[in-house]
Amino acid sequence: MKKKISFLKEVLSGKEEYDFTTIDLNKAILLLAIPMVLELVLESVFALVDLYFVGHLENSNLAIQIIGLTESVNTIIYSISIGLSVAATAIVSRRVGEKKPKKAGKVAMQSIFIALVISLFVSVLGVVYAEELFTFLGASAESRAYGILYPKIIFASSCFIILIFLINGIFRGIGNPALAMKSLWFANICNIILCPILINGWGVIPAMGIVGAALATAIGRALGVFYQLYFLFFRVHLVTIKIRYIIPKFDLIAALIKVATPGIMQYVIASCSWIFLSQIVAKTGGENGSSGFQTAIRIMMFFMLPAWGLSNATATLVGLNLGAKNKERVREAVVLTAKYSMIFLGCSMTLCLVFGEAMIRFFTNDEYIIEIAYSALKIVSYGYLFYGVGMVLNNVFNGAGDTMTPTWINLIGFWVIQIPLAYLLSYIFKLDALGVFIAIPIAEALITIMSVIMYRRGKWINMKV
Repeated sequence: MKKKISFLKEVLSGKEEYDFTTIDLNKAILLLAIPMVLELVLESVFALVDLYFVGHLENSNLAIQIIGLTESVNTIIYSISIGLSVAATAIVSRRVGEKKPKKAGKVAMQSIFIALVISLFVSVLGVVYAEELFTFLGASAESRAYGILYPKIIFASSCFIILIFLINGIFRGIGNPALAMKSLWFANICNIILCPILINGWGVIPAMGIVGAALATAIGRALGVFYQLYFLFFRVHLVTIKIRYIIPKFDLIAALIKVATPGIMQYVIASCSWIFLSQIVAKTGGENGSSGFQTAIRIMMFFMLPAWGLSNATATLVGLNLGAKNKERVREAVVLTAKYSMIFLGCSMTLCLVFGEAMIRFFTNDEYIIEIAYSALKIVSYGYLFYGVGMVLNNVFNGAGDTMTPTWINLIGFWVIQIPLAYLLSYIFKLDALGVFIAIPIAEALITIMSVIMYRRGKWINMKV
């Protein structure tokens, strides 16, 4: 037990003394994966905190719908953030593997410059067109009147969303996921503290309801970014960071965009698919159906995000070891991580099937919402094993800099298969929201099969970035 506690302290310390191109692979995966899993465990708690507090407000069905639809749109912002972080992780890790800290630092700062430019554009569009967007998504007039300020505040703070993902991608690229974990924990703990205070009021602070939830989220993320910047400039040593590196260097910007654009597109494709699915559920199931679906998806993501953290370890290992020109070690890392991911999500599937209803009842007392949410959670859970393998392989491609392959896989899986299938089952076969629930695991299974085929072809391992 003492050895395990000592190892856990070592993992969480954030030291930069490990060479992930030579140490034992099982240890390397644990050193990278444990902080990433813990990072995303709290990120999933972060999503559930808002759901818990607003789920107990008066008009909770309206609040849950607004927050759920905001998260659906936010997935586009997350896609941009993740796409940039994928590029930063791939290129920074490759430079670190090549022992070129100055070049790694320049890549990091140029990626921050790109993030600032994009976030300004996204914020303006989100705030100006929030009302029209939520009308398109099927939010009722009553929901919009009740909570349209929530998405406007969230969209206005998109700069912090993009930066917190991006800088964590830089930390992962240098092989220090513990810093990424600590920054996200700091941001989310701030949100957890602020949520009940701003939503329900405390002392001289008036109760703000759903607006308080948005402010807590925005402030928490902003504090997390300031925390990251402190460590990036003053505590990281494997890359050389200087403020002047943020002056635009168009060759580096072009290299980052070349890797990031397909990376962004692969997540935008997936995100837009979720938006269309949310729209179908909102139109066929109404406010209660939409609330049930969003509740189920939040619980599903509670389990999926840690698995995503585990698969992120693969991306870092791939980038570092390809930089060190050790291809056989890359393949061994892929097999081990896929195995661990399947074990974790197999356990998660069992928990959702056995205790899913109890989990849902923690967030709402509405029996109709509970019925729909449990139905969705059970059906979606059957695809967990496929999700695990698919996420690992997508991160293999991304870590190697081959962001185009998962982009095409997502385009086919989500837009050619998932959306048409959901529409067919919901409208043509009259299954309503149930049709959407069924389409999700079917599409994910086919995406995983395509990923396995492309992995075995091996083009990704020879990518130059």
